[in-house]
Amino acid sequence: MEMVSQAKLNQIQKHTKSYAEYASQIKSVVLHLAQSHILDGLSQSSGHAAENDQSKAKRTAYLIITSDRGMVGSYNSNVIRETNQFIDGHSGSNDYQILAVGGTGSDFYRKRGTNVAYEYRGVSDVPTFNEVRQIVKMVTTMYNKGEFDELYVCYEHFVNRLISRFRAEKMLPIDDEAIQSQASQDIEVKPMTAEYDVEPSEKEVLNVILPQYSESLVYGAILDAKTSEHASSSTAMKSASDNADDLISSLELQYNRARQAAITTEITEITGGQEALSQQ
Repeated sequence: MEMVSQAKLNQIQKHTKSYAEYASQIKSVVLHLAQSHILDGLSQSSGHAAENDQSKAKRTAYLIITSDRGMVGSYNSNVIRETNQFIDGHSGSNDYQILAVGGTGSDFYRKRGTNVAYEYRGVSDVPTFNEVRQIVKMVTTMYNKGEFDELYVCYEHFVNRLISRFRAEKMLPIDDEAIQSQASQDIEVKPMTAEYDVEPSEKEVLNVILPQYSESLVYGAILDAKTSEHASSSTAMKSASDNADDLISSLELQYNRARQAAITTEITEITGGQEALSQQ
């Protein structure tokens, strides 16, 4: 199982590395558009209910990425613990809902009576882009229907094979604050004052770029989370293998001691019997 987890980790790392360049470029483009004020007024024109009614309390949704199975060490518990802390600091006791990618997170919140508005199970070991499109389509549909007013993606960011760090990134609405926060984590933010001549129109360009941006956020988060999951699984299986080796060594030592004690007892009994016979 350690070898299988290691193979999955190596495979997804190659895939993630090739995708990172695309994600960096799309984030850079959207960041430049935001700095050039092309995105100004975008939220006001989206027609979302809460954006037109500023007096209404915002309803927040959290897209939580966990695994579907166990044997991944402390991966799931870390995601859920950090997410709960983030929710307490951000939403408190206010109304919020959970969008769960992965069965562990969905089961955890359902058992505690939390509103799990959407769940997606069975994410591949190396997720495909088509899988994420289904998730993004459902999430954006729920957002456009007004089921929530803002969305955060919560997951474990892969640093290296031993270290992962929790991230909570704002995905919706796509505004300047969210873009600046997201881009600053992955690409170098440089001042941008250039103006764009947009053809055919700003609206049509944004209709192409912003869905790609949303898809890149979720797909990148799922890839990142899956990489952390495989790394945690590999580490857990290595620890299990090491513990099993230690247990085997300990049991072999106990067995040898018991066997030696039994042999010594038998020799003593034989010797005693011979002495008894010789005295008769």
